[in-house]
Amino acid sequence: MPANRQNFSERQFEILVGNLLRYGVIIATTIVFIGGVLYLIRHGNEAPNYQIFRGEPPYFRSPEGVATAALSGRRRGIIQLGLLLLIITPVARVAFSLLAFARQRDSTYIIVTLIVLLGLLISLSGN
Repeated sequence: MPANRQNFSERQFEILVGNLLRYGVIIATTIVFIGGVLYLIRHGNEAPNYQIFRGEPPYFRSPEGVATAALSGRRRGIIQLGLLLLIITPVARVAFSLLAFARQRDSTYIIVTLIVLLGLLISLSGN
């Protein structure tokens, strides 16, 4: 493969990853903001009671529960969905990097990126 073609491909990948991170953060922030505004419209005048601890509802303990809560219009679910997208954005970046290194057949970077990706997925799974 000619050097110009390879550099062009690498440059395209850098742009793709940069856009993935940029738009991922913008979308996640927008969703959190919309959920926060909707939450404050409904609960903004309520006084918090710090004497009683209320944990997260069980449906917020899984991505499926968060998605269901957000799609059903629950304001906290919308906020949680935005935060989940914010967490997933850098994981997606590592996954795209793994694909790029596999395409380039760079075994050292494939192994390192695979280790990082597995570490991220294990830490996110809660195990």
